[in-house]
Amino acid sequence: MSWKEAKRPLIIISGPTAVGKTAVSVELSRRLFGECVSADSVQLYRGLDIGSAKAGEEERGGVPHHLIDVLDPSERCDAPRFQEMAEEAIDGIYRRGHLPILVGGAGFYIQALLYGIDFREERESEKERIRERLERESESEEGRERLYERLRELDPESCRKIHPHNVKRLIRALEFFELHHFPISRHNEEERGRRAQYDALYFVLTREREKLYERIDERVDEMMNRGLLEEVKGLLLSGCRRSDPAMQGIGYRELTSFLSGEGSLEEAVSEIKRNSRKYAKRQLTWFRREKAAEWIEISKFGEEKGKITEWIIKRCTEHWG
Repeated sequence: MSWKEAKRPLIIISGPTAVGKTAVSVELSRRLFGECVSADSVQLYRGLDIGSAKAGEEERGGVPHHLIDVLDPSERCDAPRFQEMAEEAIDGIYRRGHLPILVGGAGFYIQALLYGIDFREERESEKERIRERLERESESEEGRERLYERLRELDPESCRKIHPHNVKRLIRALEFFELHHFPISRHNEEERGRRAQYDALYFVLTREREKLYERIDERVDEMMNRGLLEEVKGLLLSGCRRSDPAMQGIGYRELTSFLSGEGSLEEAVSEIKRNSRKYAKRQLTWFRREKAAEWIEISKFGEEKGKITEWIIKRCTEHWG
């Protein structure tokens, strides 16, 4: 049996930021008649190209990519919305007789799609009212600190996993508690017990920690050389607000603060690197909880995407026949 005979086959290529997911996923797509579906929370947004490390046309190598440049920076995206968009994209790939390859580092988005997480029936009007109130409170640093302390009291488990700067997840956790009167951490634990709705092979690319951090620092320098600061200026001049969901992404948040007179450019770049490294660490922690994931240490393959691709194809053959 090949993947074409499997029911709802899916390959997942994940891992921390800057590990090298794009190159592997494109090569794999070429070999297996695949199409890529992005699982990146920033690449969804139009105009956020350099800071999100969005692959250009040449890097995509003619492979169709989905869920890139699909939202305006002011639009909000959460796991339920991603789940809906990704399922629609994957259904289209199946209809074309191709293999969907989900690629990205947004662990919760991947989990929501893979397991078909039930986000429960929520009264939209009440949900919107609660979210707007929490968002207004989060606009100041003092307000964000109050929200974080509130989450610490209501849901200490989520508080340990959510970074104080991750305002979107902070608000979502508090919003869930107000709507359902129990912690979102309990809900997520229940959902992790669900069976996958896809016949999936889940791969996590990784590198030695120090080498990964070096790559992150080098990529930030490259982004600055390519014009990340000018990209952020252009977004603000086009009407993007500092509070827009897209502008909370790493790189955009720090440079917006610099342009608002908060610290030097050198300090902002240093903070981008530091926050990127912290994000990579959180991603690795998340993926270690995914029981189905197979880890691929890139250095064992001599950094060659061809060898990594061959190994993944071998695993596909073993799994699907």
